[in-house]
Amino acid sequence: MDTTDRYGIVIERQEQIEQLIREWGFLPFFKNGISGFSIEEMTPPELLFGDDFPNGPWGWKGPIIANWESAYGKFFKGKAGFVSLEWLPDFMNWRRSRLPLKKQDKDARHIYEVLVENESMLSRQLKKASGFTLSRKRRTFNPDDPTSPVENPRNGMAFDSLIAGLEMGTHVCIADFEYLISKKGEPYGWGLARYCTPETMYPDLFPYEDLIQGRTPRQSRKRILDHLCQILPDVEPSKIEKLLD
Repeated sequence: MDTTDRYGIVIERQEQIEQLIREWGFLPFFKNGISGFSIEEMTPPELLFGDDFPNGPWGWKGPIIANWESAYGKFFKGKAGFVSLEWLPDFMNWRRSRLPLKKQDKDARHIYEVLVENESMLSRQLKKASGFTLSRKRRTFNPDDPTSPVENPRNGMAFDSLIAGLEMGTHVCIADFEYLISKKGEPYGWGLARYCTPETMYPDLFPYEDLIQGRTPRQSRKRILDHLCQILPDVEPSKIEKLLD
């Protein structure tokens, strides 16, 4: 039984997503190990993939973030989703213990330091400022030996992987999406992510240790797990644990 059948939910308005975030605390955007538990699966295909993207989930992401009730980022197995601000302190308590900044790749730490220095940056800006190329090619032209391309460890693909790791650790979140504008003055495309840290985006939640009433990371994890098991009573706890971890 998927989530749509369980709750009779068909997402057609931005307000429905916001209500689900408030009620559930956690809402993945994309399909995951829990059948039906995503915006993607609860939205009619014509609305999710239609041409009028500003009036669908893709276009609603930025406005939902701007309502200051939830954080957005690649929080669920490297895929994007929302976490309500009510649950974000416990979520950070768990994730930052499991994926601490000091254990991130040195290039990831460099990206983080550049972002902190600038407070918020578009993805393109952050890539360039961190020394990454916009190209996703792993090898680049070698003028000294054209037959032997050189390794390009700081390519766009590497950046995407590193920033996703920082998001999974809740060290970085997405503050907004900025779109290209057509000649008709209409936004189009997938939108460029604007990154920031939760500390910059949600200063009232810090220090978050003051908000979790002395819970250890494991206690925060259990609190979230117990909550999600109530929300998803027909789902095996092991599947929820995989999504949470």
